[in-house]
Amino acid sequence: MRTARFTLNPAFTIGEVNPRLFGSFVEHLGRCVYTGIFEPDHPTADDKGLRQDVLDLVRELGVTAVRYPGGNFVSGYKWEDSVGPAEDRPRRLDLAWHSTETNRFGLSEYIDFLRKIGPQAEPMMAVNLGTRGVAEALELQEYANHTEGTALSDLRAAHGDKDPFGIKLWCLGNEMDGPWQTGHKTAEEYGRVAAETARAMRQMDPGVELVACGSSSQSMPTFAEWEATVLKETYDLVDYISLHAYYWPENGDIDSFLASAVDMESFIDNVVATADHVGAKLKSKKRINLSFDEWNVWYLPEWEAHAKTFEQDDWPEAPRLLEDNYSVTDAVVFGSLLIALLRHADRVTVACLAQLVNVIAPIMTEPGGPAWRQTTFFPFAQAARYGRGQVLDVRVDSPTYETKKFGETDLLHATAVRAGDGTVTVFAVNRSRTESLPLEVALNGLDLSSVVEHSALADADPHARNTLEDPERVAPHAVDGTALQDGTLSAVLEPLSWNVIRLA
Repeated sequence: MRTARFTLNPAFTIGEVNPRLFGSFVEHLGRCVYTGIFEPDHPTADDKGLRQDVLDLVRELGVTAVRYPGGNFVSGYKWEDSVGPAEDRPRRLDLAWHSTETNRFGLSEYIDFLRKIGPQAEPMMAVNLGTRGVAEALELQEYANHTEGTALSDLRAAHGDKDPFGIKLWCLGNEMDGPWQTGHKTAEEYGRVAAETARAMRQMDPGVELVACGSSSQSMPTFAEWEATVLKETYDLVDYISLHAYYWPENGDIDSFLASAVDMESFIDNVVATADHVGAKLKSKKRINLSFDEWNVWYLPEWEAHAKTFEQDDWPEAPRLLEDNYSVTDAVVFGSLLIALLRHADRVTVACLAQLVNVIAPIMTEPGGPAWRQTTFFPFAQAARYGRGQVLDVRVDSPTYETKKFGETDLLHATAVRAGDGTVTVFAVNRSRTESLPLEVALNGLDLSSVVEHSALADADPHARNTLEDPERVAPHAVDGTALQDGTLSAVLEPLSWNVIRLA
């Protein structure tokens, strides 16, 4: 096969990686919370009911901002239900996922979970703009963030949390463009309530950072028009517009599935163009950044088929929902999506992998049993660890292949990040299912002399996955033969592989 090539030069960069790019998402959906992160009867549970085996894996994963409590769940969420003594909290029907919510895990438990992950874990709280509005958002903000001396801040202290939670990053609702959303609104309706809520929240704290709802996907019939209308109302009041995208092999088309990042990058570029157009029309010097606060591989048709089987009178607690078991192929696509986010680090400054545990997640658990890493765990953990610094501008010269959905597509998808100490990490995916891909990278103006490591996630069986019975079936392995000589990096990327090449 023809060699793929690109050049790295520290003079040509995309932007600095914001740590929030490695965020995740905890929603009251299925077993993400209950028997996921929270299981008081588990052998590893701490005194607050948090599974310490899961906490260890979350730290290893390297997540930063954690979005909560939804997702679709938030559009029926009453924040008051989630505070105070757990035994006094009400049970509610969750319309979003046809379940019963016990509220045993609530706002204080969420903050405790983040604190136990470590200082890098930042709250990202969503307010309900589906069935509620400005008043309830302000009440939640006061309860969470005001120091003392008011009814709600003193109530928080009475509940055992004297110190405020310090939530700076807030989502103004969730997927309000979607007809599936409880309280779905038109762009004009949502833009108005989002602006009113943002203005009021800034009166309480001018330093809050606010995310307006963008389109739930690029395929929505209102896409781009929705963003333009919402931002016309909110441009000077918010900091981010959101994007959500999920990918799966539609009709079994694996070649197009492997090129999913083509759609993700197009989505990002189109939202940037729309936001900047609105800013130009408003003659604003402000720049709206992007919060890609839901992204993943998700076998969505399987969920839609399952949802049709619900018994109307059956409202289970924490049922097994959306527990996709990811293969090597899924992990390679997942890695390519990470590359897409890094390649747009100048404008995508928040991103949240949906979700964290059990529900389309990198971490799986068994009630009363073990926790383990899915195949997708490894690309995220490696990117979160080594993808810090300046993203270098990578423009590949690659052999191509033909896809039904995206036409002619590069076999190589790659980016590179230069850390503060001058070391460089190359992240690369070979989309070919059958052939290795030779790679040459010219290093111009970079003081690098050695290959520290070349790690690859690949397998002779593209369907291989980690399971309860075989939790370590798939893991990254070392690649031999990668060399750096006379300013050129030479490597061979295995078929259908995610690669991390570290240079010093």
